[in-house]
Formats: sequence, C-alpha cells, structure tokens
Amino acid sequence: MNERKEEKKIERAVLVGLSCPGFSREEDTDERTMDELRALVETAGGEAAAMTLQRRPAPDARTFIGEGKALEVRQLAEAEGAELIVFDNELSPSQMRVLEEETGLPVLDRSGLILDIFAQRARTGEGKLQVELAQYQYILPRLAGLGKTMSRLGGGIGTRGPGESKLESDRRHIRRRIDKLKEELEQVRQVRAVQRRQRKKTELPMVAIVGYTNAGKSTLLNQLTGAGIEANDRLFDTLDPTTRKKRISDTQEILLSDTVGFIRKLPHHLISAFKATLEELTYADLLLHVIDVSDEDWRGQAETVEKVIGQLGAKEIPRILVFNKADRCDPDVLPFIDPKEGVKISAKTGAGLDGLLAAVEQALGRGKHPVRLLVPYSEGAVLDLLHREAQIERTEYVENGTLVEAVVDDKTFGRVAAYLIEE
Repeated sequence: MNERKEEKKIERAVLVGLSCPGFSREEDTDERTMDELRALVETAGGEAAAMTLQRRPAPDARTFIGEGKALEVRQLAEAEGAELIVFDNELSPSQMRVLEEETGLPVLDRSGLILDIFAQRARTGEGKLQVELAQYQYILPRLAGLGKTMSRLGGGIGTRGPGESKLESDRRHIRRRIDKLKEELEQVRQVRAVQRRQRKKTELPMVAIVGYTNAGKSTLLNQLTGAGIEANDRLFDTLDPTTRKKRISDTQEILLSDTVGFIRKLPHHLISAFKATLEELTYADLLLHVIDVSDEDWRGQAETVEKVIGQLGAKEIPRILVFNKADRCDPDVLPFIDPKEGVKISAKTGAGLDGLLAAVEQALGRGKHPVRLLVPYSEGAVLDLLHREAQIERTEYVENGTLVEAVVDDKTFGRVAAYLIEE
C-alpha cells in the first residue's frame, strides 16, 4: 500500500522542444538540451514519459509548435498516461493557455520548471526570499494565462512556492510583495557588503568556485576544506553559498566559496533575484571555473558559464579552468586539453588537487615572501602600504618603531626590503 502511494508522487510528463533557424544558440532546442530537460524533470521529482522535438521555420504565434504538433502531443500524453506537458523553450502566457486547452493538461516551460526546483532546494531564509521573488516576477505577467497550472489542488511540479491562495490575489498585492522582497534582499546585500569589508580587513583573498550545475563544485569544496555540504549527483543541489578558509601553502591562506550552478536558458528572473548571492563573484580575487570534462558538451557548458559571468560583471576577474571528473573521462579526450589552459583533476578522488592549489597560489601572486620588518614610526606610509597589500601576521610596537611579521608579494617585497630584519 505504501509503495503505491510513493509511486503516485512521481508525475509523468511529456517533454516538448522547438528548434528554429532563427533561434539563438541559447534559445534553441536540440537532443542535448532535451536530455538536460529530462534531468531537470527528474530533479523536480517527475518522470519523462515521452520526448518529442519539433522543427519549424518559426514559432507558431498561437500554439508555439503548430496545431498539428499540439494534437500529436495530446495523443502522446494520453497514450503514455502523462499528467503534465513540459516545454524546453520559454512560452508566452497566451501560448501556455492555448496549449493547456489543446492538450487538456497543465503546461510548464523550462523557466517555470527551474523555478520549481529552486523552490525545493532553498533552505536558508535568504535562499527562500530569492526564490519567492523570482517566482512572483515570473508569475506576474502570466496571471491571465496560467490556467490549469494555477488551479491544480493536488500540487505537483510547477505548483511549489508562493501557494495557490497568493497566486489568486490581484496584481497590486503581488507587486507590493515584490517590492517588499526587494527591500528585504537589499538588506541582505548590505549585510553581505559589511561581511566583505570584514573579510577585506583579514587580507585573505577570496576564491569563488563557479561552473555549470552538477560540474562538481560542492565536491571540490568538500575535498579541499572538509566543508561537509551535500554533494549529490543531481542538478542544482546547492543554492546557498558556503565559504571556508583554506591554507594552500605555508605562507598563503584563502577564503574558498562555492556558488549556485549555472545552466542554459537560466531564467533572467533568477539571475536578478539571486543578485545578492551571485554578486559575490564580482568581489572575488580569483574564479575557479569547474568544468565536467566527462560530459560530451563540456565546451558548450563552459560557454554558458562564461556568458553568465559576463552578465554579472565579473568578466575581468582572473580565473583558472578546472577540468573536473578526469577519472570518468575518455582518455582520448584529455590530451586535447592543453595544460597551459587549466588543471585536470578529480574532485571525487582528490587527483590533481595539489597542482590546482599550486596554480591558485601562482595566480594570486601572493604568499611568496614571509618577512620580519622594523618600520620606523616616521614611516607611516609604509605601514599603510602593508595594511593594504600584505597579509599581516603579527604587529608589535617597540622602541625603534613597529615590528611587523607579514607575508608579501613580489611587488610589495621590493618596496619594503629596506626595512627587513636579519634572522
């Protein structure tokens, strides 16, 4: 009896995609993005009952995929016992309403599906605020078009989040709620700004781990720092960022932070709502771009991540390409990855991590010279320089000046060499 109840919780869906010559690479659908959509549905707790890809010169204004294809999708859903239609492309509110009428089933697009997954994954108060804001921004222009999706009393994929009673409220109420959420998230941003200033005072460089969803970012953080965060083999497993200290050499310590994974066709509502979290990237000293090199489309995934990094204003930040899951990769692929372009590792087994840490230290250009300095009291500018550019370990005020033990980079070392104390 219990087993039958568990089975009923798995919602069967027909997956539909549209490929058009006029679509950009980010908008278009192909076999790879359909496979990714299947993984998203499974992550949301559903099951792909069937998949179909339509090719047209242009989208149909009314049904998006054309009247004939809409009928075919309905028949396919009936034959497979599906309860939901999920599109890989973004639909307009009117197209969603018409398709629900044509198929007799709730219809969800890729953006709505990703928002549903985020609603499941959010754990912290901040994460829940960000997801709720993204959902309301997605829902507001669709209030007149979300038919069956809004009215499903039994719940299911696409119905998590704000709740049916709130969705039935008028637009003014939702706009007020959006304004309130933005205010609360602005407070979160201010708190993060204070935290960043405090981190800056410690003189520890910030290294942010970025990458496509399920590339192995959390596994890497766990392997390097013992953070103990969940690292499952599923999409969007980590929403809330985690930061840990890591000593990468005798003279260098860093702050290492993971971030939410990126994906093709990431809803712009999410990028906007998660700004308080994602803008941490723009303050990083170095980015570790983790790439699942075992995936056949790893180059396309890497391009998607680089595009989002650019949208966030972090394009100029130095980064290291980290080719992860090398242990699962076809050996014939690895030789084509130039060692000069990045580091090959396996976050799961720990292989290659020493080389990664060495690359991080070299990229930061710090941690080269532990020094003991005696700076005369008349040389206040030198002390200011050390506080700005060095990692100060100890300060003591003595008769002849300020005794400083610090770690400095090559450039700073040359400017303070005159104050070195012989051991």
